[in-house]
Amino acid sequence: MYNGIINIYKQRGFTSNDVVQVVKKLTKSKAGHTGTLDPQATGVLPICLGKATKIADYIMGADKQYIAKVVLGSSTDTQDAHGVATLQSSKRVAQGDIEAVLTHFFGEILQLPPMYSAIKVDGKRLYEQARAGIDVERKPRQIFIHNLEVLRWNLDDFPQSFVLRVDCSKGTYIRTLCNDLGEQLGCFAHMGDLLRTKSGNFGINNAITLDKLRKIMDNGNLDRYLLPMEDALSHLPMVNMTEEAQKYIENGNKLEKKWSINNFNDGTYLIIDYKGDLVGIYRCEDDILKPITMLRI
Repeated sequence: MYNGIINIYKQRGFTSNDVVQVVKKLTKSKAGHTGTLDPQATGVLPICLGKATKIADYIMGADKQYIAKVVLGSSTDTQDAHGVATLQSSKRVAQGDIEAVLTHFFGEILQLPPMYSAIKVDGKRLYEQARAGIDVERKPRQIFIHNLEVLRWNLDDFPQSFVLRVDCSKGTYIRTLCNDLGEQLGCFAHMGDLLRTKSGNFGINNAITLDKLRKIMDNGNLDRYLLPMEDALSHLPMVNMTEEAQKYIENGNKLEKKWSINNFNDGTYLIIDYKGDLVGIYRCEDDILKPITMLRI
């Protein structure tokens, strides 16, 4: 069984679970994805293998970057190009209008999750209830938009559109962002194509397709593409322990701050043993390090 992370480029038509099942079969390892991408979306989908499945939530919780096409003039029930048109407008929008509206979406904002989403309300997925024609009351959620940048304007076309790069926190629905931009502009909008270019420390430049993964497995050189857990957890500060702590590490016990070679305050840390090997994620409180997730392989 392999332990580590494969940076997969998810192609159009695959669900995130489809990708997981293919990777499981090819690597003969336990596997899990790190944040759902819609079937028609493409891009970065890190897949955790073996012990690395324990840190899937840490990758899932990292910031993301997307490139999305915002199509003006109509909204849909799914807020993307694959839904049924709900509202339409013939209003033409100027570049300056869009630039002014974008400024309202920077920073911490509230976003209402779409009905066509995997969020559970009363134990049922919202998309299941949406397909049954049921509209469920939802609570807005806080998200954070770090940056919005228009990469291409297509305002002379019909319908008008523009391509937007979004740097955002976890839990951000890009199709909802497109829908909300359209409402603010007074012309309605939905999301066209969506490409995820970053998920935490994983970028599109070194992502591989499932077809390439098949060839890699045939050649027996997955280790060249299998990324260590430390890569995904580099946002956590490291604490190096002395040999004195080793027996407590091996038994999964709490560790005393005095056994480290670093100076640090209370918080969450990646623990490294005296040999330089990854131990796990610990939380420091009152000079005691308590294990949260053990990653010893």
